[in-house]
Amino acid sequence: MEVALAPRSTLTALAFVAGGIALGTASGLIPGLHANNMALLLAGIAPSVPGPPLSVGMAMLSAGVVHTFLEIVPTLALGVPDPAMAVAALPGHRLVLEGRGREALRLSALGSGIAVLLAVPLAVPVTRTMVSLWPLVRANLSVVLLALVGVLLLTERDFVSMAVGAFAFVTSAMLGIATLDLSPDAPLAAGGVLAPLFAGLFGAPVLIDAIGGEGVPPQDDPAVAVSKLGMTGLSGLGTVAGAIVGYVPAVSSAVAATLSLLAVPGRYGARGFVVTTSGVNTANTIFALFALVALGAPRTGVLVAVEEASVPLSVPHLLAAVALAAVVGFCLVVTLGDRYLRVVGRIDPTRLSVTVLVGLGAIGYLFAGPVGIGCYIAAAVIGLVPARFHARRVHLMGVLIGPILLG
Repeated sequence: MEVALAPRSTLTALAFVAGGIALGTASGLIPGLHANNMALLLAGIAPSVPGPPLSVGMAMLSAGVVHTFLEIVPTLALGVPDPAMAVAALPGHRLVLEGRGREALRLSALGSGIAVLLAVPLAVPVTRTMVSLWPLVRANLSVVLLALVGVLLLTERDFVSMAVGAFAFVTSAMLGIATLDLSPDAPLAAGGVLAPLFAGLFGAPVLIDAIGGEGVPPQDDPAVAVSKLGMTGLSGLGTVAGAIVGYVPAVSSAVAATLSLLAVPGRYGARGFVVTTSGVNTANTIFALFALVALGAPRTGVLVAVEEASVPLSVPHLLAAVALAAVVGFCLVVTLGDRYLRVVGRIDPTRLSVTVLVGLGAIGYLFAGPVGIGCYIAAAVIGLVPARFHARRVHLMGVLIGPILLG
């Protein structure tokens, strides 16, 4: 193997990676804008971008990685409910209500960063294993998905929560079946109904619960209350779960994280959720890249965009982009996250929640036109059900699993 230095090509690649980092930063800090949506927009404009296709692909992957680091920031800062509703709040919001939001940011950054370090050496053996198992998984995909749904339901806290979870799964699946095949006219050609569906199912209910609340309270010091060994173990669980997401279709990061949390000791609580979920989201990008190379099957919107843009699958170049984006993403979470929390803490929570709700509706319109607004409203109504009856929101992933089960 010979290593050669090509200054012009290197500078070009670094410039594209920097551009991808900037786009990932913007998309990660905008509530309701999923990395997949940004990736599909990039795929739409990629043919007109002057530059080597490989560098364009490095930019796309960099944007996706930075997004997975930074998406925790608006998640923690927006939609913080009234303290009286803390029991029904998201784990990250519970930490914010306790004044531990700055710690939560660092837990997320560490979870994602360690996941990158673990995923890269694990990617090759995991890929070899999945290549051999893939024919069996593909032939029995419906059984695998139904088993995952069954585990999620059976591990709810009581019978009422199980029933509510089943209702949320069925109704969200029906919504997905009715809408995912639609191709509505929209201002953005690379749009689709997935953006308003996810905004309604997972974003709007949290913001609705925050209306009338007290917003982000003053936050304490950023000290992390998880040991190095515990952090590595939690990130490791997230990494393994990220491998499942990277290779098995319809298994989202939320599903994988919820399943992996069954193995997390209860003493870690909300902190364990934040670390593990962040590890899943970031590790997923790396494993999905190897799945695309080995199986020819893109498992994330970012990798779909890479494939549509006909990017050469040079793994060393793409992994270098992932590594650089991960380092920058880690630093950005810490530097931008604290400021984000402070700024949001000064804004009236009701006005902020209503503004973001309207903004999510606008994103739905941009990606799917008037149909997108209808999808957003319908999804928001369904999304309110789990939290009202203390069931997990992950059952709403029926919006993707249901249509796949029906082919």
